[in-house]
Amino acid sequence: MKKKIINFLRAATPFLITIALWRLSVAFWNPAGILAIIPVFYCSFVRPIPWFVPFAIIICFLIDYRSETLVYWTVLYFIFYAINGFQNFIDLTRMDKNALKIFMIFFCIAIAIQTIADFTVDGMMRATWLFAWTSVLYIPITALIKKVCDDR
Repeated sequence: MKKKIINFLRAATPFLITIALWRLSVAFWNPAGILAIIPVFYCSFVRPIPWFVPFAIIICFLIDYRSETLVYWTVLYFIFYAINGFQNFIDLTRMDKNALKIFMIFFCIAIAIQTIADFTVDGMMRATWLFAWTSVLYIPITALIKKVCDDR
């Protein structure tokens, strides 16, 4: 029984971390729950988890809902999902640092598009802060997911 509970918690951890990061939205540290994009990216592309893609689409939609961006993050997720499906020379599952560089490119493009669409100096400073903060938190969040979900 104990082993079944541990296996269930291992399987549920990515989902629970994503929900927690989305729910813990604070204007400066986690606006609209945007930090939930880290496990969405990691568990969809770097370490694919069964049944995570439909959940990731829902979370992207919820981030859009909170940030009032219609379907911005959801469309970006679909675009990256399509690009990842057609690529054949970059294997995200084998990249070092849990594919941090690819995540930074994905997130930088997403934030840059939003900043250019409604350009202000204040918005540019917030986008820079959000990019730096999210990039710094990528490694510990993905390491946590990797450690907990590791089947030893």
